Amino acid sequence: MANDKINLKLFNKWDTNVEVKDIGLRNYISLNQSVIPRSSGRNQRKQFHKSKMNIVERLINHISVPGHWGKKHKISSGHLSESRENAMKIIEKTFDIIEKKTKINPVEVFVRAVENVAIHEETMSYQVGGIIARKAVITSPQRRVDKALRYISQGAFHKSYGKKMTFPEVLAREIINAYNNSNESVAIKEKEKIEKEAANTR
Repeated sequence: MANDKINLKLFNKWDTNVEVKDIGLRNYISLNQSVIPRSSGRNQRKQFHKSKMNIVERLINHISVPGHWGKKHKISSGHLSESRENAMKIIEKTFDIIEKKTKINPVEVFVRAVENVAIHEETMSYQVGGIIARKAVITSPQRRVDKALRYISQGAFHKSYGKKMTFPEVLAREIINAYNNSNESVAIKEKEKIEKEAANTR
Protein backbone atom coordinates (compact mmCIF):
# COMPACT_ATOMS: atom_id res chain seq x y z
CA MET A 1 0.00 0.00 0.00
CA ALA A 2 1.21 3.50 -0.82
CA ASN A 3 0.30 4.83 2.64
CA ASP A 4 2.07 2.07 4.55
CA LYS A 5 5.17 3.20 6.40
CA ILE A 6 8.37 1.35 5.65
CA ASN A 7 9.88 -0.04 8.85
CA LEU A 8 13.59 -0.55 8.27
CA LYS A 9 15.22 -2.88 10.77
CA LEU A 10 18.81 -2.61 11.90
CA PHE A 11 20.84 -5.31 10.11
CA ASN A 12 17.42 -6.57 8.92
CA LYS A 13 16.90 -7.95 12.44
CA TRP A 14 16.03 -5.35 15.08
CA ASP A 15 13.45 -2.61 15.38
CA THR A 16 14.90 0.82 16.28
CA ASN A 17 11.59 2.32 17.47
CA VAL A 18 12.86 2.57 21.04
CA GLU A 19 11.83 5.27 23.51
CA VAL A 20 14.62 7.29 25.13
CA LYS A 21 13.48 7.61 28.75
CA ASP A 22 16.11 10.15 29.86
CA ILE A 23 14.47 13.47 28.89
CA GLY A 24 17.81 15.27 28.76
CA LEU A 25 19.16 12.85 26.15
CA ARG A 26 16.15 12.57 23.83
CA ASN A 27 17.53 15.07 21.33
CA TYR A 28 21.00 13.50 21.44
CA ILE A 29 20.31 9.79 21.03
CA SER A 30 19.22 9.32 17.43
CA LEU A 31 17.50 6.12 16.36
CA ASN A 32 17.01 6.87 12.68
CA GLN A 33 15.80 3.85 10.77
CA SER A 34 18.44 2.18 8.61
CA VAL A 35 19.50 -1.33 7.70
CA ILE A 36 23.20 -0.51 7.66
CA PRO A 37 24.04 2.21 10.23
CA ARG A 38 26.32 4.31 8.07
CA SER A 39 25.77 7.98 7.23
CA SER A 40 29.09 8.42 5.32
CA GLY A 41 29.62 11.78 7.03
CA ARG A 42 26.66 13.51 5.38
CA ASN A 43 25.96 15.57 8.52
CA GLN A 44 29.51 16.39 9.54
CA ARG A 45 29.36 20.05 8.40
CA LYS A 46 26.26 20.70 10.51
CA GLN A 47 26.35 21.89 14.11
CA PHE A 48 25.90 19.06 16.61
CA HIS A 49 26.09 16.66 13.68
CA LYS A 50 26.75 13.70 15.98
CA SER A 51 23.28 14.06 17.44
CA LYS A 52 21.81 13.34 13.99
CA MET A 53 23.82 10.14 13.63
CA ASN A 54 22.29 6.80 14.62
CA ILE A 55 23.50 5.88 18.10
CA VAL A 56 24.53 2.41 16.89
CA GLU A 57 26.68 4.00 14.18
CA ARG A 58 28.35 6.11 16.84
CA LEU A 59 29.14 2.95 18.81
CA ILE A 60 30.66 1.44 15.66
CA ASN A 61 32.84 4.54 15.29
CA HIS A 62 34.02 4.18 18.89
CA ILE A 63 34.84 0.51 18.34
CA SER A 64 36.77 1.40 15.17
CA VAL A 65 38.76 4.13 16.90
CA PRO A 66 38.27 3.67 20.64
CA GLY A 67 41.13 5.83 21.90
CA HIS A 68 43.64 4.43 24.36
CA TRP A 69 43.22 3.83 28.05
CA GLY A 70 46.82 3.44 29.21
CA LYS A 71 49.58 1.36 27.62
CA LYS A 72 47.80 -1.99 27.97
CA HIS A 73 44.68 -0.68 26.27
CA LYS A 74 46.76 0.72 23.40
CA ILE A 75 48.10 -2.79 22.75
CA SER A 76 44.67 -4.44 23.05
CA SER A 77 42.74 -2.04 20.79
CA GLY A 78 45.30 -0.95 18.22
CA HIS A 79 44.46 -3.69 15.71
CA LEU A 80 40.93 -2.35 15.16
CA SER A 81 41.71 1.27 14.33
CA GLU A 82 41.66 0.76 10.53
CA SER A 83 38.63 -1.46 9.90
CA ARG A 84 35.08 -0.10 10.04
CA GLU A 85 33.65 -3.25 8.41
CA ASN A 86 35.21 -5.37 11.14
CA ALA A 87 33.69 -3.11 13.80
CA MET A 88 30.25 -3.39 12.15
CA LYS A 89 30.45 -7.20 12.23
CA ILE A 90 31.46 -7.02 15.89
CA ILE A 91 28.38 -4.93 16.74
CA GLU A 92 26.04 -7.29 14.87
CA LYS A 93 27.51 -10.30 16.72
CA THR A 94 27.33 -8.39 20.00
CA PHE A 95 23.64 -7.60 19.50
CA ASP A 96 22.95 -11.25 18.61
CA ILE A 97 24.52 -12.28 21.94
CA ILE A 98 22.57 -9.62 23.88
CA GLU A 99 19.28 -10.76 22.34
CA LYS A 100 20.07 -14.40 23.12
CA LYS A 101 20.94 -13.66 26.77
CA THR A 102 18.26 -11.09 27.63
CA LYS A 103 15.39 -12.00 25.25
CA ILE A 104 14.99 -8.22 24.73
CA ASN A 105 15.54 -6.07 21.65
CA PRO A 106 19.33 -5.37 21.86
CA VAL A 107 18.83 -1.81 20.58
CA GLU A 108 16.68 -1.10 23.65
CA VAL A 109 19.25 -2.75 25.94
CA PHE A 110 22.00 -0.60 24.42
CA VAL A 111 19.99 2.64 24.73
CA ARG A 112 19.24 1.91 28.40
CA ALA A 113 22.94 1.16 28.96
CA VAL A 114 23.92 4.54 27.47
CA GLU A 115 21.34 6.28 29.68
CA ASN A 116 22.71 4.54 32.78
CA VAL A 117 26.36 5.30 31.97
CA ALA A 118 25.82 8.96 30.95
CA ILE A 119 27.40 11.11 33.68
CA HIS A 120 25.50 14.07 35.15
CA GLU A 121 28.40 16.12 36.47
CA GLU A 122 32.19 16.15 36.42
CA THR A 123 35.05 18.34 37.60
CA MET A 124 36.92 21.12 35.82
CA SER A 125 40.20 22.77 36.80
CA TYR A 126 40.97 26.47 36.83
CA GLN A 127 43.81 28.58 38.14
CA VAL A 128 43.43 30.85 41.16
CA GLY A 129 46.61 32.81 41.73
CA GLY A 130 49.35 30.22 41.95
CA ILE A 131 47.18 27.18 42.61
CA ILE A 132 44.94 24.94 40.51
CA ALA A 133 41.42 24.68 41.92
CA ARG A 134 38.70 22.25 40.90
CA LYS A 135 34.93 22.57 40.92
CA ALA A 136 31.92 20.52 39.91
CA VAL A 137 30.15 21.37 36.66
CA ILE A 138 27.01 20.01 35.00
CA THR A 139 27.83 17.89 31.94
CA SER A 140 26.12 18.87 28.68
CA PRO A 141 23.80 16.27 27.07
CA GLN A 142 26.05 15.92 24.00
CA ARG A 143 29.07 15.24 26.18
CA ARG A 144 27.09 12.81 28.35
CA VAL A 145 26.39 10.60 25.33
CA ASP A 146 29.96 10.96 23.99
CA LYS A 147 31.50 9.91 27.28
CA ALA A 148 29.02 7.05 27.78
CA LEU A 149 29.97 5.54 24.40
CA ARG A 150 33.66 6.03 25.18
CA TYR A 151 33.40 4.34 28.58
CA ILE A 152 31.47 1.38 27.17
CA SER A 153 33.88 0.77 24.26
CA GLN A 154 37.07 1.35 26.26
CA GLY A 155 35.74 -0.66 29.19
CA ALA A 156 35.06 -3.62 26.89
CA PHE A 157 38.55 -3.42 25.37
CA HIS A 158 40.05 -3.15 28.85
CA LYS A 159 38.25 -6.30 30.07
CA SER A 160 38.93 -8.27 26.88
CA TYR A 161 42.72 -7.94 27.10
CA GLY A 162 44.31 -11.34 27.68
CA LYS A 163 40.93 -13.11 28.00
CA LYS A 164 39.77 -16.23 26.13
CA MET A 165 36.37 -14.68 25.39
CA THR A 166 35.83 -13.07 21.99
CA PHE A 167 35.47 -9.28 21.89
CA PRO A 168 31.74 -9.41 20.94
CA GLU A 169 31.13 -11.58 24.02
CA VAL A 170 32.98 -9.12 26.26
CA LEU A 171 31.22 -6.10 24.71
CA ALA A 172 27.82 -7.79 25.10
CA ARG A 173 28.57 -8.49 28.76
CA GLU A 174 29.66 -4.88 29.30
CA ILE A 175 26.46 -3.52 27.71
CA ILE A 176 24.23 -5.93 29.67
CA ASN A 177 25.97 -5.02 32.95
CA ALA A 178 25.52 -1.31 32.14
CA TYR A 179 21.85 -1.98 31.29
CA ASN A 180 21.45 -3.60 34.72
CA ASN A 181 23.39 -0.75 36.41
CA SER A 182 25.77 -3.38 37.74
CA ASN A 183 29.14 -2.55 39.30
CA GLU A 184 30.60 -5.33 37.16
CA SER A 185 30.45 -2.82 34.30
CA VAL A 186 33.69 -0.86 33.85
CA ALA A 187 31.66 2.03 32.43
CA ILE A 188 29.36 2.19 35.48
CA LYS A 189 32.39 2.17 37.80
CA GLU A 190 33.99 5.01 35.81
CA LYS A 191 30.78 7.04 35.96
CA GLU A 192 30.48 6.58 39.72
CA LYS A 193 34.14 7.54 40.22
CA ILE A 194 33.77 10.78 38.22
CA GLU A 195 30.51 11.78 39.92
CA LYS A 196 32.00 11.05 43.34
CA GLU A 197 34.97 13.31 42.55
CA ALA A 198 32.56 16.02 41.43
CA ALA A 199 30.53 15.68 44.64
CA ASN A 200 33.69 16.14 46.70
CA THR A 201 34.52 19.45 44.97
CA ARG A 202 31.17 21.16 45.54
